Amino acid sequence: MNLFQQVPSGDSTGDRTRPLADRMRPRTLDELAGQEHLIGPGKPLRAQIERDDIGSLIFWGPPGTGKTTLAKIIARMTRADFVQFSAVLSGIKEIKQVMADAERARQYGTRTIVFIDEIHRFNKAQQDAFLPYVESGSIRLIGATTENPSFEIISALLSRSRVYVLNPLTEEQIVLLLRRALEDSERGLGAMKLSADDDVLRQIAAYSSGDARSAYNVLEIAATLALARGAPGDRTTAAAATALISSDIVKDALQKRVLLYDKAGEEHYNLISALHKSVRNSDPDAALYWLGRMLEAGEDPLYVARRVVRMAVEDIGLAEPNALALCMAARDAVDFIGMPEGNLALAQAVVYLSLAPKSNALYTAYSEVQADVERTVAEPVPLHLRNAPTGLMKHLAYGRGYQYAHDLESKVADMQCLPDNLKDRRYYQPTSEGVEKRIRERLEEIRKIKTHPPQRHRDAQKSRDTEKSKEG
Repeated sequence: MNLFQQVPSGDSTGDRTRPLADRMRPRTLDELAGQEHLIGPGKPLRAQIERDDIGSLIFWGPPGTGKTTLAKIIARMTRADFVQFSAVLSGIKEIKQVMADAERARQYGTRTIVFIDEIHRFNKAQQDAFLPYVESGSIRLIGATTENPSFEIISALLSRSRVYVLNPLTEEQIVLLLRRALEDSERGLGAMKLSADDDVLRQIAAYSSGDARSAYNVLEIAATLALARGAPGDRTTAAAATALISSDIVKDALQKRVLLYDKAGEEHYNLISALHKSVRNSDPDAALYWLGRMLEAGEDPLYVARRVVRMAVEDIGLAEPNALALCMAARDAVDFIGMPEGNLALAQAVVYLSLAPKSNALYTAYSEVQADVERTVAEPVPLHLRNAPTGLMKHLAYGRGYQYAHDLESKVADMQCLPDNLKDRRYYQPTSEGVEKRIRERLEEIRKIKTHPPQRHRDAQKSRDTEKSKEG
């Protein structure tokens, strides 16, 4: 079996059994919508292609932005054999076979572009298999991925490739593509004599979230529905359309919007980051939006609830102690009543957190504690803080010198509670926000008492020191 294929020249574009998105696939750089930052006049990728000096490339971008199309255009323009892999279906055996064929083809002066769709799904061993052939120039590798290459592609392959980021298409660009498909009689839907106003096409574009393939699919379904229902169009001219794609038809074609989201991928972390930072910045509208984006795309609501609880302790803390209780209640509500009813409990929580006074004092304090635990000697607990339940422990001075705070008028003893190597270390520095303002005032009062204890405290301490001296 010959694993190589020449890139189709476009002769089969009239095959109506192929999806509209495939039939309308751009054949030249000028037909490609979007990505002007890469393929516009004088831009880096276009210059590489026109010089026939592309090397190996990684295209990183959301679905439907033209990664596969761009790879095919490059193969056509550089007159290279084009071999397409799917990382979902291919294994090491197939890779080695293609590499051997490419090596033989090179000896006869034929260049090979190996295109790997969803390259992030290849494991390390599979990605390693390409390295010798990329290094020797036997193949030009073009990988397409929706995931961050920094995390998903081995460093050796990254260092030998140029990474280009493809952006989602704008609504205007998708409307242009849809209009082109409606008017193109050779490859598109022109023969059907359909009509659709720009508002309807914008409706499709908005729902496609920058994905041209998704937009084409919706348009194709809407066209079928319009013809089946005989939706009347503008018949004022002889060549007028016979069927109108209306807003209602588009709604039926859409059914429910499919949002770009991968619960295990980068978009998952991007959205939760946006939610957290919106809460931290006291922006309830943005927080609600990002929450909705996650929940409506199918994110696990309990995952969101856990992160919301984290926000309560990391960014609000004791500035508003009730925040943690409310977020725990929201989590329990989600767990108890499920979705979609539980979404309002989470919405209530993120709005409350957004409007609450902010403090990261506890977060900062505990981070410093972690650092000290890591870098300092783990000194024993001071003897006066130890319990002495046995006679031996008492004989060893466990608990000796301990001051019971409840016996003191101020309820504060001038007693060291940290080990000697961290004496006088201060971790918690409350802010002036919300309840923490009162906490800061109380902490200052406590420190004053410890620095200048009442006379009664000093007399009691002197008595204990005398007793301790006698025992010694």
